Amino acid sequence: DWDFWLDWKDRRWWVTLTPILLITFPAATQYFMWEKMRLPIGATFCVMTLHFGQWMNRVFNFYMWAWFPVNFVTPSLMIPSAIFLDVTLMMTGSYMFTALFGGMGWSLLFYPANWTWLAPFHLAVKHPSGPLMSIADLMGMEYV
Repeated sequence: DWDFWLDWKDRRWWVTLTPILLITFPAATQYFMWEKMRLPIGATFCVMTLHFGQWMNRVFNFYMWAWFPVNFVTPSLMIPSAIFLDVTLMMTGSYMFTALFGGMGWSLLFYPANWTWLAPFHLAVKHPSGPLMSIADLMGMEYV
């Protein structure tokens, strides 16, 4: 649920929980593709298919069915983190170093990769009734 709503993509919990939860499927796919086919593109392939599925879910279910605006439910960007994970496995060839350094890079690249499209929603605005809040919080408050 932390990755669905724009007003929940805060600077505390979304940055902490989302990379931890999202590394499991790319790591498993990366292991399979490296062990069986020696292709260092497992994490990127998995993330691209997850992105496709997430966008189909967000567009068809949230936008077309429930009429939520798409920028309220935009999925997070994981492609740079997956590329870093694949490059780490390709350069080291070791699962241990990939888990240590690639996993650390996965989580450290997550927030800067998403900050470019998320930054405008963290601007402060003054609501007509008085409180000062971010645009994402205002959208969540106005569009219940």
